[in-house]
Amino acid sequence: MNVFGSLVICTALLGFVFALPLVTREETDPELTAGYVEGDMILEVNSRNGMRKEVYRWPNNTLYYKFHTQFDDDHRSYILRGMQIIEEVSCVRFQEANEDQPNFINITGLSGGCYSTVGYRNKGAQNYNLQLYPLDKGCFRMGTIVHELLHTLGFYHMQSSANRDDYVFINETNVKDDKMHNFKKYDLSAVDDFGEEYDYASVLHYSAFAFSANGEMTIVPLRDASAASVMGQRRGMTQGDINRLNLMYRCPVKV
Repeated sequence: MNVFGSLVICTALLGFVFALPLVTREETDPELTAGYVEGDMILEVNSRNGMRKEVYRWPNNTLYYKFHTQFDDDHRSYILRGMQIIEEVSCVRFQEANEDQPNFINITGLSGGCYSTVGYRNKGAQNYNLQLYPLDKGCFRMGTIVHELLHTLGFYHMQSSANRDDYVFINETNVKDDKMHNFKKYDLSAVDDFGEEYDYASVLHYSAFAFSANGEMTIVPLRDASAASVMGQRRGMTQGDINRLNLMYRCPVKV
């Protein structure tokens, strides 16, 4: 089995597309350290309610990209594999941009963590950064690569959902003083759950310890205490993640 074949490990319990190690502490999670909204999302002013609007979805279900950083073959292949994983479960397609393509994600490997612009912006090059780490670590966990790609396709974090207070408790006493803004909840005018249930195990959910000031949980599951162990997983997309992606981009139902 080749290196990518070994990555596609189905986990029936959570419906993952592939499996990689969990990361549950901020100090080892560069998604939380980039300094953008909720750690890794670049938003425009007054655009927080945009992802419900189709104008923020990539036209013709095609996301264009360019490699700005000269990644080595292994790191480049990992990023391309992340794209392939999304293509395998949806009608979304990724295509390398030529010089005539004005709108694309600019794939960089700069220091500063993992971060991306949310949704299609129609304003030229958009940010998509994966700080260089060894494969399967930091920004180069396969689940993190997919997590950031889902942001570029228009998804916020699961814990931002309008109904999140029915499923998790945000323990503000454990949150760093200057990080509380990262726990904003969006109402239904801003985000759409596409009829899917709240998903503790979503690849877009942050860990129970995100932005913790004291090592204690900041996001406490209310309906299932054991869910704390899967929150923040970067093993891969759940079936709920796949369903939301396909509904957002109106992909044909596979029979």
